[in-house]
Amino acid sequence: MALLRKKTRKDPERAPKVPVEKAAEGGDDIPVVICAAEERMGGAMATINSIYSNTDASVFFYIVTLRDAIKLTRQYIEKTKLKGIKYKILEFNPMVLKGKVKPDSSRPDLLHPLNFVRFYLPLLDISHQRVIYLDDDVIVQGDIKDLYHTKLEKGHAAAFATDCDLPSTHEMVRSVGMQTTYMGFLDYRKQEVRDLGINPSDCSFNPGVFVADIGEWKKQKITKQLENWMQENLKKNIYSSAMAGGVATPPMLIVFHDKYTIIDPLWHVRHLGWSPDARYPETFLQGAHLLHWNGRFKPWDYPCVHLDLWEKWFIPDPTGKFLLVRPEGKI
Repeated sequence: MALLRKKTRKDPERAPKVPVEKAAEGGDDIPVVICAAEERMGGAMATINSIYSNTDASVFFYIVTLRDAIKLTRQYIEKTKLKGIKYKILEFNPMVLKGKVKPDSSRPDLLHPLNFVRFYLPLLDISHQRVIYLDDDVIVQGDIKDLYHTKLEKGHAAAFATDCDLPSTHEMVRSVGMQTTYMGFLDYRKQEVRDLGINPSDCSFNPGVFVADIGEWKKQKITKQLENWMQENLKKNIYSSAMAGGVATPPMLIVFHDKYTIIDPLWHVRHLGWSPDARYPETFLQGAHLLHWNGRFKPWDYPCVHLDLWEKWFIPDPTGKFLLVRPEGKI
């Protein structure tokens, strides 16, 4: 299964100008996988900046993008303060999703090919056996090495933050109608879902931040399991992007049910993008190690809450393509 387009003598036009390495991966590096979509490039770069600025550890960034955004990704790094980071650009081949995802007009952004990169971690050109995966709408305020050293329980391929983990967030989550259980992601009217034997009131998790053991992932054939559920949904519509988590979250919830380690909840304070006006207490956010603007209201758009905590890490696009949307216009 070819996720990365590789150069061949017979087809030189298909040769990507990647991977692009600033430095070889080292055994002591903390590897972070992050996707960089062209239309969200400033988000990914803000995430990288926040990680790089808040640790003294050596971090290696695997930046996954589509062919059209390779040049912009490289320029954004090389022409800004990020030029000092260690990184490799990986080109994701969206053809791997053919026959597994169907169009859905309710949230087309959730069907972006890069949303599914997290399914294919062992098939990427990654040399590390443990990695951190992060969405592009997060800011890291803590030291990333603390998250990396999360101890995974025996037989677990990944560690996530459960949606029932942080009492101080419950009131805000309820106020915006955010789902925290499997009932909000799977269609329990379907026999295939009921046959799973998963209690609909079990706590869900958000797969936008996790630590993965690549060896265990391969051993359990996690990628194949995820693909099987994508194909099952294609045939029987057991979940849809009209439900809470789009089409990338439900397969993860099914495959990892009761088989994941729980990370410190302060390493995934989320739902900041779920409402344009529901806010967390500022003192609580100051103590959070990682902030996640999951939901429709992204910090590079407007309206959005807690913009100051994101903007301090934003780096303007040196090419001028990526612009922030603010009340006074695009800047």
